[in-house]
Amino acid sequence: MIDTSLIITAFLKVFIYLIPLLALIALLKSPFFKGLIGEFFVNVLAKFCLDKSKYHLLKNVTLPTEDGTTQIDHIIVSRFGIFVVETKNLKGWIFGSEKQPMWTQKIYRHSSKFQNPLRQNYKHIKTLESALEIEAEKFFSLIVFVGDSTFKTPMPDNITYGYGYIRFIKSKTDHVLDDDQVQKIVEKIQQGRLQPSIKTHIDHARHVKAIVENKKKNICPRCGSEIVIRVVKKGEDKGKEFWGCSNFPKCRYTREAA
Repeated sequence: MIDTSLIITAFLKVFIYLIPLLALIALLKSPFFKGLIGEFFVNVLAKFCLDKSKYHLLKNVTLPTEDGTTQIDHIIVSRFGIFVVETKNLKGWIFGSEKQPMWTQKIYRHSSKFQNPLRQNYKHIKTLESALEIEAEKFFSLIVFVGDSTFKTPMPDNITYGYGYIRFIKSKTDHVLDDDQVQKIVEKIQQGRLQPSIKTHIDHARHVKAIVENKKKNICPRCGSEIVIRVVKKGEDKGKEFWGCSNFPKCRYTREAA
């Protein structure tokens, strides 16, 4: 006769070990962990490939803004300028252009949208410009993709893979700041940033999620361009407003205005 109590006990033991294993797998696949891996890769390259006496690396800088917070992966301050670095750990094919608000990630037949990182970094730079009172031309926006991804559309020079971001930084050789300015900028950023903590990260993540959800309402689901209010010019519905893709006539997506 089978002892059911032994079976139940064995099952419970397996279940107890299975829970942390499943939790670990979920963590490894999460955007948060992938982000950490990407940032770690960029940190290591900066540490070993950039002269510490010339380039000052600041990591995970969260700054207050008028509508919440903005979180910057890396800021590298040097006499050659202030490099604002956004990392993306993605795989698959990447489609996008400099002016598109949303880009596309395609893995086999599955496609998903994500915010144009250049636009994301633009907000970072404008926040720093205001806080530091430094001219825009002394900032350099830099996007670094890590992971197994491939660009399927032409990208500007400041969007790179891996070590390419080091080459981009070293390509800037004109002195736009002096040593005293560099030191003051580093100190001002350190003083103005929010204290790094789990709460800071969670609060910022909620803020970003709310922004993304709001923007999705005004993004064309077909091509990723912005949708705008248009007016019917003829026919029975003349004068009626509707939402239409700004990429018309290439994209003819429309929906009724609320």
